[in-house]
Amino acid sequence: MKKIIVPVDFSKYSEYALEASAILARKHNAEITVLHMLELSDYISQSQASRNNEMMFMLALANKKIKEFLNKDYLKDLAIAAVIKHDKVFKELGKVSEELNADLIIMGSHGLSDHEGVLTGSNTEKVVRYSETPVLVIKTKPENLSIDRIVYGTDFSEQSIPSFRKASGLLESLGGEITLLHINLPYGHFDSSDEIEAKMNNFLEKADGDLSKKDKVVIRADYTVEAGILNYAEKINADLVAMNTHGRTGLSHFLSGSISEDLANHANLPVLVFKL
Repeated sequence: MKKIIVPVDFSKYSEYALEASAILARKHNAEITVLHMLELSDYISQSQASRNNEMMFMLALANKKIKEFLNKDYLKDLAIAAVIKHDKVFKELGKVSEELNADLIIMGSHGLSDHEGVLTGSNTEKVVRYSETPVLVIKTKPENLSIDRIVYGTDFSEQSIPSFRKASGLLESLGGEITLLHINLPYGHFDSSDEIEAKMNNFLEKADGDLSKKDKVVIRADYTVEAGILNYAEKINADLVAMNTHGRTGLSHFLSGSISEDLANHANLPVLVFKL
């Protein structure tokens, strides 16, 4: 892990992500790019000439705020670059990540508020859905970001194997023991024990040829994948949940975008999402 991107909006959740990036950057000698989006494109295009002065003012204000935001003791002696863009977060982030060949995006989010009943982390949700770069979602202030137990949700499908290989490398670099978790659902998505075992053996053999990983596979039944993963993660006091996403819903009952987004919204522990 050499390059980390942290989108910020100067909220406390952005600071949680920034602090997490600092911890990982120190461990891996990585560079951090802090990215702030003004999200002015649509507004400015309506009357470009008359908005130039206002745009320059907002850019100057953003530069001042990002400089103050980065004045943290935990960032000292780290390689940090600050970038300000005008586009929408989830649109521009992919371009920046590709240009920098980033290994990881870290985003802070307060996810779904049970009291408000509305989605309050919509930008994070969109980034999770569309990003080609793995996205780590942070919900709370990281103490030392010690990652000893990782739960990796999988359906053992062949199309998820390339993403699993990519995920394995990053997860192993984070440290900790990886448990592959499969949630068996009732009704239309139910598989027998023999069917699950066949899928698991095929997945493990094609993924890395190491069937010894069966010792780190857990099969559980629950009413939804999200509930199954969160319940098991809580049961073993996991430090991180990871899974794949298709980037859209409806393609697979397990790997649909909605499940990864739901996890990112509802889980209190960090969630790491890889796109297929």
